[in-house]
Amino acid sequence: MTQPFSERVGGPAWRAEAVAWIEERVAVAGRRITGEVEQPRIRPWSTQLIVPTDAGRLWFKAGCAAQTFEPGLQQVLADLVPDAFDRPFATDLDRGWMLTVDRGEVWGEQQEPSSDAWAGVVRRTAEIQRAVAGSGRALLATGLPDCSPSTVVDRFDGLVDELDAAADIRASRPRVVDAVARLTESPIPPSWQHGDLHPWNVFAVDGALRLFDLGDAQWAHPIEVLRVPHAFVEDTAELTWRPIAEAWADVWDLTWDDLSDEWEAAGVTHAVNRCDTWVACLAEASSEELQEWGDAPLHHLRRVLPQ
Repeated sequence: MTQPFSERVGGPAWRAEAVAWIEERVAVAGRRITGEVEQPRIRPWSTQLIVPTDAGRLWFKAGCAAQTFEPGLQQVLADLVPDAFDRPFATDLDRGWMLTVDRGEVWGEQQEPSSDAWAGVVRRTAEIQRAVAGSGRALLATGLPDCSPSTVVDRFDGLVDELDAAADIRASRPRVVDAVARLTESPIPPSWQHGDLHPWNVFAVDGALRLFDLGDAQWAHPIEVLRVPHAFVEDTAELTWRPIAEAWADVWDLTWDDLSDEWEAAGVTHAVNRCDTWVACLAEASSEELQEWGDAPLHHLRRVLPQ
């Protein structure tokens, strides 16, 4: 059996290899490390190291096999939309390693996100999506998962079998087919979608919003990016969804009412796509981690059922 990702990156051999690479990249940039390299978090899908240097703190990130595309994706997005993504300080694309500069507090730590603040984030995200919609070849070449509508039915079939899903989920296949048909007819083309857009994956640089933590990203119908924000907003009584959604739709020269069919359909396709992400992220999990997170794939796949 392959050693679980978290055990591998939690061991001294991996850490020594990672720190040696970091030291080399820092030295090439004319910096020096000024303190202990810390490892604040290990998950089944990624780990981070904090690197203090004489020119400011750096963050190192390593992803599991399913997320090794992230450094390359961030590089390409930084080329395409340089004011929306930081260019990595250093990358190792083969190993899925990345160093980035520290940007201080993330947006969710700076304020209690209001409806206006959320609207600003989803509007900026829509602008990015519209800007890169024609760059699918370059983005998919990084290893970004292709979860566009045309791929959803086949992946649903595979996930149902792999997870031995219950009969009610299997019987929902016509809903998946119908949702795909509706999104295929949408005036909005497939594009990049962040996959986990929330207040702690956004920071501000000179007043402009930048996005990070791209390991859950996909090439999909762009409206799926709103599913995570919608869940946050629905759980917060002080926030109102409609103006947030309108801010996203306006970038596409549409109203939220224009997108009612897409929104309903995306609830189904996003369930499949989110399930797919979880299955991939848990592929290198330990038995203990599967006890903690192993229900997540079926939890998301069940959202293909009528809500």
